[in-house]
Amino acid sequence: MLTKFKVSNFKSFNKDFTLDLTETNGYTFNSECIKNGIVNNALVYGHNGVGKSNLALAIFDIIENLTDRNKNDTEYSAYLNAYNSSDTADFHYEFLINSNKVVYEYKKTDHKTIVYEKFLINDEELAFLDRRMNNNAVIKFKGAETLKTEINNNNLALLKYIKNNSELDQDHNNSVFNDFFKFIEGLLFFRSLQTNYYLGIELGPKKVAEDIIEKNNVADLERFLNEAGVECKLTVIDLDDKKTLAFDFNGKTIPFYNIASQGTRALVLFYFWFQRIKEKSKVSFLFIDEFDAFYHHELSALIVKELKQTGVQFILTTHNTSIITNDLLRPDCYFLMNKNVIRSLSKSTPKELREAHNIEKMYKAGTFYVE
Repeated sequence: MLTKFKVSNFKSFNKDFTLDLTETNGYTFNSECIKNGIVNNALVYGHNGVGKSNLALAIFDIIENLTDRNKNDTEYSAYLNAYNSSDTADFHYEFLINSNKVVYEYKKTDHKTIVYEKFLINDEELAFLDRRMNNNAVIKFKGAETLKTEINNNNLALLKYIKNNSELDQDHNNSVFNDFFKFIEGLLFFRSLQTNYYLGIELGPKKVAEDIIEKNNVADLERFLNEAGVECKLTVIDLDDKKTLAFDFNGKTIPFYNIASQGTRALVLFYFWFQRIKEKSKVSFLFIDEFDAFYHHELSALIVKELKQTGVQFILTTHNTSIITNDLLRPDCYFLMNKNVIRSLSKSTPKELREAHNIEKMYKAGTFYVE
């Protein structure tokens, strides 16, 4: 699980910006939203332009370092903060991996160039490299003793170099190290606003409808859409020598994307990824930006409930205040964000919050604030 994340001098984040998922409040309701004392289900609110999308990009920057999963270099072209005089963006991650505290820190001058790395398990430093001093790495993993420690390629992360070039011994730290990599390889971010794109999990472009047809999920997608309030019948037709998803109107068929609304398209995109999310071994952490931009508020609540049932740790950004309710999550799982700070609602007011409180009404009345 991701427990804490800190970033500075990256995009809109000038000084240290910290997301702390360990600051829970011991509420007894909706206890499934918390795992091991860590927020497992989070919704993030904030005005337009405060950096909610940039928070996702900051968290998912790690994919470039450590994986060969899907990336989007265009989103990282404007990398450093315009007001910061430092020449590096600084990233600090803390994870709970099988009850072990894992810390990974690095500094980069751009999306590709890594100048500093440090990796610790339970406060024991196992890997270190500071290219601002020299290219010689410190590597303390058992089984990696024969690795060359001079790493001249500053686009190659030290951890990825260790993972790909050594046969590590079977011991506790190496097991945690391997599980840490599995977690990173299971990160998934997606959005469906101006353009659909994703980060992590897989590699290459995905044709949503073709995937659903190939996996024989058309009937299940039809069920999902009808349960979500989109009354329809789906079928598969041959169009230009390809299998194509279509609506069926009593025998008359129309290709799906010819007439589907933006909201219906967003639902199909969610369904596409939800099939992967339900494979718990595949997705470890999920971030959906503006997850319900095209949804009715009842559908938004349904999506959150469905995601909760998967057990996957997730963060969703939204502007929909109708789902700020203790019936769905709890005050330490709703986060309020501005350009400098992100804090849970329970940490954004001196008032004691209880299950019976209407926290949406309190939110609209200005009870919660971050400075």
